Amino acid sequence: MLLQSDASARHFKQFLGKTVRCLQNLSSNRARRTLPKRTFREHPVNTGKGNVFMAQNRVLVLSEKKEPLMPCHPARARQLLSQGHAAVWRRFPFTIVLTQPTTSHAQPLRLKVDPGSRTSGLAVVATFKRGQTCVFAAELQHRGQAIKEALQKRRGVRRSRRYRHTRYRKPRFQHRKRRKGWLAPSLESRVQNVVQWAKRLRRWMPLTALSMESVRFDMQRLENPEIEGVEYQQGTLCGYEVREYLLEKWKRKCFYCDATEIPLQIDHIVPRSKNGTDRVSNLTLACARCNQEKGNQNAKTFLAKQPEKYKALMAKAKASLSDAAAVNSTRLASRERLCGLDVPLEVGSGGQTKYNRSVQEYRKTHWLDAVCVGVSGENVRVDFAQEVLEIRAMGRGSRQMCSVDQYGLRSARLPRVVFPRTGAKARQKKVYGFQTGDMVEAVVPKGKKAGRYVGRVAVRSTGSFNIKTRSGTTQGISYKHCRLLQHTDGYAYTRRHDGDQSPLAKSSIPD
Repeated sequence: MLLQSDASARHFKQFLGKTVRCLQNLSSNRARRTLPKRTFREHPVNTGKGNVFMAQNRVLVLSEKKEPLMPCHPARARQLLSQGHAAVWRRFPFTIVLTQPTTSHAQPLRLKVDPGSRTSGLAVVATFKRGQTCVFAAELQHRGQAIKEALQKRRGVRRSRRYRHTRYRKPRFQHRKRRKGWLAPSLESRVQNVVQWAKRLRRWMPLTALSMESVRFDMQRLENPEIEGVEYQQGTLCGYEVREYLLEKWKRKCFYCDATEIPLQIDHIVPRSKNGTDRVSNLTLACARCNQEKGNQNAKTFLAKQPEKYKALMAKAKASLSDAAAVNSTRLASRERLCGLDVPLEVGSGGQTKYNRSVQEYRKTHWLDAVCVGVSGENVRVDFAQEVLEIRAMGRGSRQMCSVDQYGLRSARLPRVVFPRTGAKARQKKVYGFQTGDMVEAVVPKGKKAGRYVGRVAVRSTGSFNIKTRSGTTQGISYKHCRLLQHTDGYAYTRRHDGDQSPLAKSSIPD
């Protein structure tokens, strides 16, 4: 009887353990089923410690001869680094180089690009046996607006010096011709950024194909959705002059104070001094008093205490089409230059990208748009919490030798000198082996600034550097405490992790 009771107790414990494990599995399966089964995009990766869900970009791998190999999982990269079989080649995007010969079998990799005016999406999709999977995602932020502002500032400085008959640079635009396919510098930078990153990823990955979205916006339909027929040949001001059009549009009264039967003035919603345009969509009517009070303020700032008034103003005024115009101007140039990379190029339409994203129920983001570009974007698996590399174009500095203010005089940061001469910047870029923009790691052992700092460095000839980190800028770090991590390449990098945010649209996730 004693043996039977012991056996029954042992069987009861086994039964109880199985019941607990079943309940745990059931709860985990229910948690996973919060996403629709047909759109579940997670895939487990065996790391030796159980199945975990991959949320990082794959690590780029180079052979000992610096040839691109198939990207590997971060766990595999850590194993190679700890065993001494690989070394770090780049920090962003993280790339390792093998130290021993190896054989590799690469699956087809396709780089997909979603060009944009301010931000372009990049995604690398691999074709495995289980289907297509996104292994690398990035968003490239352009600096077209910064280039435009810099050119406008330079033009104003040169023009003011010519008018004052001081030492100036003579105009040289009268005898120059623009080459075929010329683009404005702000647009050219967008094209070069996309092409440059396509070339870089081709050097670091064995890419076999490219995909690009080519969109042409109907500018007139964006302004007037009901336009048709001969109306395309008739502009907004057909039958009007600008002043008469504005008087009729704004009901012959001041928009800000609703005053009528008084002389009205044309007011820019976004002032010219803040990159506003003369398009009729940026113009409104104001009385002399309101126009004087507003000055060069933005309408949003001027009407900060009247948000409803500002909403009515923006609802009646039409949105700027500068972003759509930038995409229209650069789409053909980007396509031609990507075709010159000797890699098969697939071109998809914006409607096809939207259809693929809607069918797979993905959110509207730049990198997910890149994933859904073209016919190859119909069925692509995406990790539940994909890491995105944010790439921000910073430029490589300025060739201007002397810093000046808005009036063309010496900069306040420079010592006082005799006009018109200003202090010229040093021709030597590197100081103690470091250059402004390099990514460094500084370990200060003692003192008020003791600690570890990782970020961008601004060099000084004295050897006392400034390091810009996520928390702020720390000044006065000696070069002796700095260690170079990555040379400057004109871009700033940030890893963005969406956490538990699903790539699926909110409407596809049940409550």
